[in-house]
Amino acid sequence: MFFVSTLKYQIPERKMTLKVYCNRMSQPSRAILIFCKMNGIDFEEITINILKGEQHTPEYKAINPMSQVPTIVDGDFTLFESHAILIYLSSKYPGVASHWYPSDLVERAKVHSVLDWHHANLRRGSVGVIVNNVILPQNGLPSNPQAAEEAEKTLEKALTVLETFWLKDGPFLAGRSQPSIADLNLVSEVMELELLSEELHDRILSPYKKVLQWVEDTKSATAPHFEEIHGDLFKTRKEFRMAAKSGKTE
Repeated sequence: MFFVSTLKYQIPERKMTLKVYCNRMSQPSRAILIFCKMNGIDFEEITINILKGEQHTPEYKAINPMSQVPTIVDGDFTLFESHAILIYLSSKYPGVASHWYPSDLVERAKVHSVLDWHHANLRRGSVGVIVNNVILPQNGLPSNPQAAEEAEKTLEKALTVLETFWLKDGPFLAGRSQPSIADLNLVSEVMELELLSEELHDRILSPYKKVLQWVEDTKSATAPHFEEIHGDLFKTRKEFRMAAKSGKTE
């Protein structure tokens, strides 16, 4: 008598590792990295050397035609734009704490409103200030005084909105008691201002007490990953400021 076994053996599926193409000097890259580390998401960090122009190579442009970082590759799926990436990761991984991307429709809409505001306001001002006060001088190129002044006005207007509106009802953006993906994106933007001279940095940021406290609260809420991921930024800040002091004494 023959018996046919109905027991089925399953071959374990090979787990595809999430790939994050990024650069730790990039504001949105830092937001993605902190988020993944905070939520225990396994990923492979692939550094794109922006200073060497690796974002413009044919190999990288095949992944991201926009030639920007960050980009993620999750199996057969490729995605760029940091806001979209954070929403995708929040929605895909069940272990992500709900405060990062709320399931409640109203609370989620509030997070989206901050993200939509971000690019045309805080990012626009921050990038303009960094370009004219850091990137151009570092590359031996003249700054545009008018563009620098306009960028600083845009940044100060955005910081005022952060101070008086987005942070008016709680320690985190949109009145939340815990950080969301919006906090990660915007705090990474504000942290880029660390590259400015100490004098300019303090002049721009010191009037915004709630913003400064929010940065500290976000650091604490994402420890120890915040300091780790910002390590390259802090190292570069030190180098820039030492070079500036050295130049003044010559």
